[in-house]
Amino acid sequence: MPTFTTYDGTELAYDVRGDGEPLVCLPGGPMRDATYFGELGGLAGRRRLIVLHLRGTGASAAPSDPASYRCDRQVADVEALRLHLGLDRVDLLGHSAAGNLATLYAAAHPERVRSLVLVTPGTRAVGIDITDEEWDRAGEVFADQPWYAGARAALATIGPGTPMARVMEIAAPFAYGRWDEAARAHAAAMTVEIHWDAAAAYYAPGAFDPGTTRAALTALTAPVLILAGEYDGGPSPARAVELAECFPHAEVAVQRGAGHFPWVDDAGAFARPVAAFLDPEVRTVAVDGVRLAYRVWGEECAPPVVLVHGRGGNSADWTRIGEGLAGDRRVYAVDLRGHGLSDWTGPYGFDVFRDELRGFMKALDLGGADVVAHSMGGAAAYLLAMDEPGLVGRLVLEEAPVFFPLDPPRGHAARPEGPPVLDWDVVLATNAQLNEPDPAWREGVADITSPTLIVAGGESSHLAQERLLWMADRLPEGHLVTIGTGHEIHTSRPVEFLAALREFGI
Repeated sequence: MPTFTTYDGTELAYDVRGDGEPLVCLPGGPMRDATYFGELGGLAGRRRLIVLHLRGTGASAAPSDPASYRCDRQVADVEALRLHLGLDRVDLLGHSAAGNLATLYAAAHPERVRSLVLVTPGTRAVGIDITDEEWDRAGEVFADQPWYAGARAALATIGPGTPMARVMEIAAPFAYGRWDEAARAHAAAMTVEIHWDAAAAYYAPGAFDPGTTRAALTALTAPVLILAGEYDGGPSPARAVELAECFPHAEVAVQRGAGHFPWVDDAGAFARPVAAFLDPEVRTVAVDGVRLAYRVWGEECAPPVVLVHGRGGNSADWTRIGEGLAGDRRVYAVDLRGHGLSDWTGPYGFDVFRDELRGFMKALDLGGADVVAHSMGGAAAYLLAMDEPGLVGRLVLEEAPVFFPLDPPRGHAARPEGPPVLDWDVVLATNAQLNEPDPAWREGVADITSPTLIVAGGESSHLAQERLLWMADRLPEGHLVTIGTGHEIHTSRPVEFLAALREFGI
């Protein structure tokens, strides 16, 4: 395990997990062994996690001066780690109590922070205090759980003399979105992972000067993501919004169904918004309460074109096409819900994706933009062009299904093993609609006024090519071109696909 020597001669250790750009991670507790982070919901698969063992915890040495456990004094440890790593600026993540430490570091060294992620963070550093009443209200969401009555009764036994280890043990069920086996195991490890004497010193008098910290944070130019758990009391989503107001460039993401350890409650739902925030090529926008990730290529003043992926795809699939169009177009490629780095939250269906695409285009003021869409996304795009003439300019449909009932219908689709590439409920919902589609979705094709190019994949495609020809014949301004490579035309034959787009006027 790598180590370095910090400002006062204490040897500190850190873990390195995963590959990619470094993300410095500060564990909470306070003063908990960094083991509890695990792989941070899969973030280690996207970034190289540099997980600091705070002084006196894990593999780090105890300092000669116990007063140096105080939160503000550990800011120098974070700066020493940055220097040791040779980083000019850091992407920094702090969880829980370490949200205070990360905030103090950003206030002390704003020029050294490239981005800041605060996960269910402590708020004392900026003078936001969470009251007992707020904690009580947050816990009431679990009132229908079988463990609730016993846990509430245990809370009533806490008094001024109750050891902190016992307090946290009693409160543990309220710290997770689900008090299941995984949560119990994660909570049980806390009793041996927290350095209790150091934890007592972490919040010692003098640790925080909220007025000074708030003033210093005005110099922070880095973007800040505050991730709150829907069921967490400290901070609640409302308090997370209040915390965001302390930073010049902050946004709040609320993980549904999550408590204080959101990666334990739902690893993917935690990792996706954090990964999207940290990726400089990805942006996000909220549409009807759903966070949608998207990528952009080209100059902002250029005519816009929107790229929409198929089922199981995502915006990154369009990179070659986006770069090819970027010379004279502003290109937007969206991750639909249930895909990529967007929220994986239902409901799903072609009509849902239609409305989501509508909301995406309106949120970014893309009315009249050309739309290029593949497969499932193509069906959603032509439903939108049918439903709201004028919102879509030119329309390109790459291997989009035509809504004739499937014969034979698709049967139950078993969820595959391994890491998911989409929310499997997307497959179940769209298969049901393909089996028994709304007849209006087929009959309305003739009402589409957008000039439309249908790009067919030929005999090796699983789609019935005669249905694509049927659609082209019924479109008032329909054209069809075949690129005989199967269903995934824009990824397998990008040069020919781009040529077809250019010839069509995109």
